[in-house]
Amino acid sequence: MNPSAPVSASVVVPARRRLLSLAVLSSVAAFLAACSSRPPLPGQARASPAYKREAATHLYRQYPDRIHQGKLPPMLYAIGVLEIEVLPGGRVGATRWLRGPSHAPEVMAEIERLVRAAAPFPSPGFGRVQYVDTWLWDRSGRFQLDTLSEGQL
Repeated sequence: MNPSAPVSASVVVPARRRLLSLAVLSSVAAFLAACSSRPPLPGQARASPAYKREAATHLYRQYPDRIHQGKLPPMLYAIGVLEIEVLPGGRVGATRWLRGPSHAPEVMAEIERLVRAAAPFPSPGFGRVQYVDTWLWDRSGRFQLDTLSEGQL
């Protein structure tokens, strides 16, 4: 290939698309990292990945009829990122939306209701823990948690 030869548009466009895709992916990764990098409040500890799976499994057991079985559809009705504080004995303390589906306030209210009604959660041991999970909500009212998700079509 001649280095002084002009580059055709068919080469430049895919390269630009790859760069744009890379920029979008790194922006999303930075956003998600920022959401989860907030230090715990005094007296709290960040939950381990094992506890997060245990809490998600607990929610699935509480609401077997609400879990979307299989892969989720390509277009979800709502996606929300919720931080949950679990107190000694598995009681639910504070909840905080890190990214709420503002177009679907009814989903936000339903998720908070489901979380509180599912108490007591597995006991975090000593003290209290906080963990974050992403709720993937279908129009049918069924959901998966990102921790246990089967993916999307």
